[in-house]
Amino acid sequence: MSVKIRLKRMGSKRNPFYRMVVADSRSPRDGRFIETVGTYNPVTNPAEITIKEDLILDWLSKGAQPSDTVRNILSKEGVMKKHHEAKFAKK
Repeated sequence: MSVKIRLKRMGSKRNPFYRMVVADSRSPRDGRFIETVGTYNPVTNPAEITIKEDLILDWLSKGAQPSDTVRNILSKEGVMKKHHEAKFAKK
């Protein structure tokens, strides 16, 4: 089973709001998911991002792959750097 961290679209027409979820890669975009790990609201200026960093780092260490958009968001928040440092600190 391939697990991905991706965005689940919420909100109304022309007013998107996203939840960052951990889901099986075979499930549909807005379908079943395993766990919610954050939110992303691109409508506000600047975009509002809330993440549960400890959960995301845990899932990344278990092998979950972030989507391109989620990877960019996590990089801006500094989570990908922490994951990279934790991964290579073990060696």
